[in-house]
Amino acid sequence: MSDLRLVVVGAAGRMGRMLTQTIPDTLGVRLVAALEAEGAPSIGADSGSAFGQGPNGVPVTSDKDAAIAQADAVIDFSGPAATVAMAKACAKAGVAHVIGTTGLTAEDLAAITQAAGQTVVVRSGNMSLGVNLLAVLVEKAAKALGPGWDAEIVEMHHKMKVDAPSGTALLLGEAAAKGRGIDLAQHSARGRDGLTGPRKAGDIGFAALRGGTVVGEHTVIFAGMGERIELSHRAEDRGIFARGAIAAALWTRGKAPGLYSMADVLGLNGA
Repeated sequence: MSDLRLVVVGAAGRMGRMLTQTIPDTLGVRLVAALEAEGAPSIGADSGSAFGQGPNGVPVTSDKDAAIAQADAVIDFSGPAATVAMAKACAKAGVAHVIGTTGLTAEDLAAITQAAGQTVVVRSGNMSLGVNLLAVLVEKAAKALGPGWDAEIVEMHHKMKVDAPSGTALLLGEAAAKGRGIDLAQHSARGRDGLTGPRKAGDIGFAALRGGTVVGEHTVIFAGMGERIELSHRAEDRGIFARGAIAAALWTRGKAPGLYSMADVLGLNGA
C-alpha cells in the first residue's frame, strides 16, 4: 500500500513543527505540503529547514487548494477560523481531516459536523492515548460515584496558550458529564472570584493555570465526604500528540464519511 499523503496546517506552530519533524520518521506516511497563512515569513522556504530541522524538500505554502489536491488527509492544529475553512475545503475535495484545534465555538463545531457529512473527520481536544484512556476512566468514575461527589478539573499549560479551559479539560468534562447523564453546558463552573456562595451541587468545575513551558497537565478530582479521588495525566513531550494525529490520519483510510473521535481511532468507545 502506498504511503498516506499528508498536509500539515499551521506548520509554523508548536504542533505544526512537531508534525513536520515526526512525519518523515514515520512509516506509512509522507509529507506533501506544509500550510501557513498568506504572508507568513516562512512561505516558500523548505519546511524542514524553516522549522529547525534538516531539509525535507517540502516547501511552506499558503495555497490551500493545491495542497489539498495532492493529499489523502490533512492534519490541522491551527486556529478556529482556519480550521472551519479547511473543514469546508476538505469536505468539497473528499479529503480526510484530522482536527486537533481547540477553542472552537458551537458555531465552529456545527460547521465541522456539517463537513463530516461529506468526508471523514477525526476531531479531539487531545490526540494522546493516555488522555483518551483517562477520559474513559473519568466517565466510568462519574457514573459510579454520581453527583454526590463534586467534580473539579484542574489544568495547566504553557504561558502562550490562548484558550481556556483547554480542549483536553473540556474533553474530560464532557466525559464526566456523559457518565452522569447531564449536559456539560448546563452544569459547568468556569470561574470563581469574590463571594461566590457555596458550590452548586452537580456542577463540573474548571480551573485553568498558565505559566512557563508546561506541555499539558490535567487532573480530574472527585471529592466526596471525607475522601477524594484524583485521576491525572501529564504530557512531557508534544510528540505524543503528533504521533496520535498521524495514527488518526492512517485510521481514516477506507472509513465512511462521518465525525469520529480519538476514542474511535484507539478502539476505546464502548470500553
